[in-house]
Amino acid sequence: MRARVALAAAVALAGCTVGLDYRPPATEAPPAFVGPQPAAAPVVERWWTRFGDPVLDRLVERALADNPDVQAAASRVRQARLQEIVARSGGLPQVNAAADATHIEFSRNAGFASLARLFSGSAGGGGGTGAGGTGTAGGVALPGSGITTYALGFDASWEIDLFGGVRRQVEGARAQAEGEAFTRADLATTLAAEVAQAYFALRLDQQQLQVIDEELARQRGSLRIAEETARVGLVPSVDVTRQRASITATQARIEPVRVDLDVRRHALALLLGQVPGALDGELGGSLPPLLPAPAIPAGLPSEVLRRRADVRAAERQLAAATAGIGVAVADLYPRFSLTGAAQLLSSALGNLFSGNSLQLTATGAAQFPLIDWGRRRATVEDRREVREQAYLRYRTAVLASLRDVEDALVRIEGERRRQVTLAAAVADALASARATEAQYRTGFVAQNALLDAEAQLLSAREQLVTSDAQLRQQTVSLLKALGGGWEALPVVGSRLEPEARR
Repeated sequence: MRARVALAAAVALAGCTVGLDYRPPATEAPPAFVGPQPAAAPVVERWWTRFGDPVLDRLVERALADNPDVQAAASRVRQARLQEIVARSGGLPQVNAAADATHIEFSRNAGFASLARLFSGSAGGGGGTGAGGTGTAGGVALPGSGITTYALGFDASWEIDLFGGVRRQVEGARAQAEGEAFTRADLATTLAAEVAQAYFALRLDQQQLQVIDEELARQRGSLRIAEETARVGLVPSVDVTRQRASITATQARIEPVRVDLDVRRHALALLLGQVPGALDGELGGSLPPLLPAPAIPAGLPSEVLRRRADVRAAERQLAAATAGIGVAVADLYPRFSLTGAAQLLSSALGNLFSGNSLQLTATGAAQFPLIDWGRRRATVEDRREVREQAYLRYRTAVLASLRDVEDALVRIEGERRRQVTLAAAVADALASARATEAQYRTGFVAQNALLDAEAQLLSAREQLVTSDAQLRQQTVSLLKALGGGWEALPVVGSRLEPEARR
């Protein structure tokens, strides 16, 4: 009866877990985003495919697989999972096996004192084993002779997790592993956005070079007109010089763009985990035409918070910090441990595996904290402050995620309106340049008017292609703010992936 009562009490105590039980914080997200957005369901998984550019698709997929930072993050995920295994093993019995053979050669000058030490257990090897071997009689070693002992056995120890300190450690380690998985996911989202931003910047350089080449062809046509009219005396020869100077100034704009183009290719190679210049051949030739930037709705704020990997990583860090309080609180309570050993001890191998060689040891121990000058309670309060800081970081991540989406929506809407204005400006500048060129041919306007019209057209076209690139990049920023893309990450293990249990 007493044994049953003791067993029931142990089971009840084993179910006692001190500290705070974690509950995800309630987040009051607004019902909708303020910024304008199209009325459709957002698509964020592999969002880069929405741009319809196969080159961009390949670059992002390769970056997610080969980028060193993503691979290092995957290593941290695996490391965190191993730490979870270490934490879980702390609450389980530890069993070890041991085998040894010990030989002691006694001093010839020790006299019969060696016999007394032998019988008291201080002379034998293997922790109080029997004696025997060369120069012995009946298991008794004489001075100048030796003894050999053999031991084979197991020992086990178990610190009983009565107050749940180990269980809280496991909770914290699991939350840490999940947090690392989400941190890796957030890094992948950022990486995909960086690849897309760099790619569209590279395409902007290419478009600018195309615009400059087309305007140079137009200006060279104007130069031929100036040369013809100067030859017949309709315009002064200085017009030819001015036109050549205008062409030279336009050509001077090419080299900085080419340099920036090379730098963009180097940046993309680094994001893909390759050396600078590795993508020069792949990205140096003609690329498929760019499609218009897709219209992306933001959806609901609550959905964004569930999808954002950085928000979920911050929430997992909060869970780990909460579990850390329980670990510290459990240290305020007594510790109980059990140890045991079963060994076969003999002075001869022939009878080592007999029943008479069996030796059993069992020990129960309790450790009670008495005086530590406030160290343990200070540790508990320290863990509470760690949890408070984790909660504030979580709130910051939530607010920042909502702001990211709102900012992206506002910028996209403003850029779309600006692009309409710039397109009209290009059309007007083109019509003005053509009309001015025709008037210059007949001598109705001076050359300065033609040069001004050409400069305005070049500037308008450059602003339009820049606006188009900015609209793509701002669309990328919106997709990044929505938190998608990490679903395309390569699997790093079988447990605790970003969608693992909460």
